Amino acid sequence: MPVFPLQNKKIWVAGHNGMVGSAVLRHLTAHYQSCEILTISRNALDLTDQAATNKWLAANKPDVVVLAAAHVGGIGANASEPADFIYKNLAIQNNVIHGAYLAGVEKLLFLGSSCIYPKMAKQPITEEALLTDALEPTNEPYAIAKIAGIKMCDAYRAQYGCDFISAMPCNLYGAGDYYDEHRAHVIPSLIMKLHTAKVQNATSVTLWGTGSPLREFLYVDDLAAGLVHLLENFSDKGPVNIGSGIEISIHDLAHKIAEIVGYDGAVTFDPSKPDGTPRKLMDSSRMNALGWQAKTALEDGLKQAYHDYLNRFDQSKSNASHKAA
Repeated sequence: MPVFPLQNKKIWVAGHNGMVGSAVLRHLTAHYQSCEILTISRNALDLTDQAATNKWLAANKPDVVVLAAAHVGGIGANASEPADFIYKNLAIQNNVIHGAYLAGVEKLLFLGSSCIYPKMAKQPITEEALLTDALEPTNEPYAIAKIAGIKMCDAYRAQYGCDFISAMPCNLYGAGDYYDEHRAHVIPSLIMKLHTAKVQNATSVTLWGTGSPLREFLYVDDLAAGLVHLLENFSDKGPVNIGSGIEISIHDLAHKIAEIVGYDGAVTFDPSKPDGTPRKLMDSSRMNALGWQAKTALEDGLKQAYHDYLNRFDQSKSNASHKAA
């Protein structure tokens, strides 16, 4: 029996149009039919507006909040828009977390990112590595905002007894991912570039960096199941890592995606471009001990992600920048 059963609860999924939020919505709709699920678009509610956020929470009175709303992007966007990344994320999480406290929300789950951990953290990265060394400079503003969100949840737990928890997923991919030339993370970026190269019959594709960094990837629907499991079975301070436990080099990942996409040209790397963190594998033993394991193999997940990409975008315009709704 879960320590905090979600059945019959009113649950607000903040950021339900994003990749993570939409996956959480799918999972709740499929497995928690007795719940009332609340959603609202960013056009209808600006979460950087504190008064509007407080008013919406007071009027709708959710029992549970899944805070999946965030200002996100890949390495290029992080480097060129550091002010946006720190300001918008701090504003969103400050307003939702404080507003949840004011509205008497029973439980809140804050979603972070593995970039909160030091660039040179010992591998695999445990939750205890937080704040023990310097961050990766290319995404430091985003990471600092997410660290502040974790500490805010801990502070409201300590001072007010709020059951606010934090989850730290590894690199995510899958249905609903964000496809934009400037803002996409590594897997959607590779899918776009390699598919475009195939359509244009390009003889080669050049990618950023050396291809040597190792990354861990988790299919987003596996994460959604993990987040809901965490809501029901965890209540404590500090972050909880959620990962697949499997890592792959960017070089090997690019060639695997090229094979799935059907691109048979050359894939090369530009070492003058930044690599980011050399290795980022998380220790998810705490989450595994709660009874959750990732289920989707990387190759299967990549095939599903590519299928989703083909379904969502006009392939006659595949050489243009794509942006998810």
